[in-house]
Amino acid sequence: MRDRLAVAVDATPLLGIRTGVGMFCEGALGALAARSDLDVAAFAVTWRRRHLLGPRVPPGIRVVRRAMPARPLHRAWARHPVPPIEWFVGPADVVHGTNFVVPPARRAARVVTVHDLTAVRFPDMCDDSTRMFPEIVRRAVAEGAWVHTPSHFVAAEVVAEFGAAPERVRVVHHGIPGHGSPAHRDRGAVTGTETPPGLALPPGTCRYVLALGTVEPRKDLPGLVAAFDRLAPALPDVALVVAGSSGWGDDALSRAVSASASAARIVRLGYVDDDALTGVLAAAAVLAYPSVYEGFGFPPLEAMASGVPVVATAVGALPEVAGDGAILVAPSDADALAGALVDVLENASVREALVTRGRARAASFSWESCAEGLAELYAMAARAR
Repeated sequence: MRDRLAVAVDATPLLGIRTGVGMFCEGALGALAARSDLDVAAFAVTWRRRHLLGPRVPPGIRVVRRAMPARPLHRAWARHPVPPIEWFVGPADVVHGTNFVVPPARRAARVVTVHDLTAVRFPDMCDDSTRMFPEIVRRAVAEGAWVHTPSHFVAAEVVAEFGAAPERVRVVHHGIPGHGSPAHRDRGAVTGTETPPGLALPPGTCRYVLALGTVEPRKDLPGLVAAFDRLAPALPDVALVVAGSSGWGDDALSRAVSASASAARIVRLGYVDDDALTGVLAAAAVLAYPSVYEGFGFPPLEAMASGVPVVATAVGALPEVAGDGAILVAPSDADALAGALVDVLENASVREALVTRGRARAASFSWESCAEGLAELYAMAARAR
């Protein structure tokens, strides 16, 4: 084995609109680039977009620009352990599949990140491509791949569902999107009273509950609309703002908004870029995160780190991630969600305590720690190989 471990990392999630997996790739690669014990190369399984990868990869990471056509390769890898990743990236000690899929390898140890088991627990909430992930992970585990998960909750699920050896499933928490990068700035004290540029709140409102994330069924945004309907009559100055890319939950959310008695006070922003998101998040009175299942949960961490109080559901990995930094309520309980939001919106002492605890909790997550954990996993996998 070389003095520096050669690691090939799938950076495909950096292309296109950035999702949670893309945030993980960006943060992890940025911190891995600073390590002297690793020689990291980034590749993308794509033909048409391969030239877009270079500008999106952090400095210090080598970029593999060889064409890797996605459809033919995925079809081949689904049936046979060829072609090996070394054909495209050269010799490597470890290959890391960052989004449920890890390419076959001739000599390299294989590590696959499993972000959650939504496709197993809630297949009806997934699209067709996502429903393929469990079988792909099952095969990789059977072939000896090591598994990285972002939470102990998901690690336990992987062991139970796929029969993975517990010692080959390693928990490494993510950091916080934007933190540790030049783009991040400390937002300071948040009052939730200053509307950011570009966000026009409905007439008569000056505060807002923020929902952040891709519009998909497991986020239960229709349930949040129902909770907002319950609190809206007593708090006429409060709006609901939904920020996030369109997804396969759009229709259900649109129906819920159309049927809402408070529809005039609900704003849908769609996708918000990083610069605009900073202001939208900073000015929120509270972040609502009513997910029915979660393998990690970036938005609550982003909010806590920014001094924004959080109300979330006690599901999946959210209790593990949020700790005492958020108010946690039962999933799919509109009354409980509405009550917690009112407590935050109307009780200054509750709000201030949440902000203090949230900042302290968020401080325990960093990309440097994530990179340290991944480097240990890579070394362990390479030695075992």
